[in-house]
Amino acid sequence: MATWICVKQCGACCHLDPTDRPELPDYLSPSELALYMSMVGEDGWCINYDQTNRECQIYEKRPRFCRVESETFQQMYGVEPEELNEFAIDCCRQQIEGVYGDRSLEMVRFDQAVGI
Repeated sequence: MATWICVKQCGACCHLDPTDRPELPDYLSPSELALYMSMVGEDGWCINYDQTNRECQIYEKRPRFCRVESETFQQMYGVEPEELNEFAIDCCRQQIEGVYGDRSLEMVRFDQAVGI
């Protein structure tokens, strides 16, 4: 069985372009939405994402909506804890495909890491 894991130096989830996520107001509180929008750079990438090193500069203090945790996903998306693994894998694959492409090195690395 595939097991979700965050693959370091991927950063696909750091591409925050709100035009790719029209449903943001459905799962973010008004204050979280304001924070989210303040984090979007002109190029659509998070202003806290170091594109050279491909790492989050605020990882330990990143907002709730940047965390893949059972409680967060249950509150934001209604995903039950036993469904989180499959849901997170699907979300990552969709985001990686949208940002880098379905045959990208990032997708290959992700699929290998999770066991697909």
